[in-house]
Amino acid sequence: MLRRKARRVQEGDDDPLDAAQERRVRAVLALGGVPQADLPDGVQQVRLRLLERAAKGYEAPRDVSAWAAVVASNLAMDWHRAKKRQERLGERLASLRQHEHPSGEDTSVLSLAVAQGLEELPDQQRQVLVLRFFADLPVRSIAQELGVPEGTVKSRLHTAVRALRARLHEDEVV
Repeated sequence: MLRRKARRVQEGDDDPLDAAQERRVRAVLALGGVPQADLPDGVQQVRLRLLERAAKGYEAPRDVSAWAAVVASNLAMDWHRAKKRQERLGERLASLRQHEHPSGEDTSVLSLAVAQGLEELPDQQRQVLVLRFFADLPVRSIAQELGVPEGTVKSRLHTAVRALRARLHEDEVV
């Protein structure tokens, strides 16, 4: 039955979740603390997982509605974990801003050039660079916080530092 639904969805004929199941998923997400604005994304994630399950050839759940509710509950927990992780990172960055930095013309020019260089970096590279050098987090902690391997953090750091260094040399700041 689930495979038929997956095929019908691919053909544009049917949705893997009926209206009642979608309402239940929305309710579970909302009761789990997911903001109203994020509910459509959560419902789509449940649909995606249901379709992935069918595409992998797994048996259909005995009760699709219950299965979808459990998935929605897990998504709500994931949402909270991600929110807490972002809050912790924000707190760390805020505490860094509280420290006084020397202010001189050279420092101001360099700070401005670094800020502009950071803005031009891809988000992932900027993120690890800020966490490593401005938040002074070790690579291992960054990897754990972001949920990526340490090698990925090191690679992003290397690429970001190289790009930032090139930018500062181009602008003749250093």
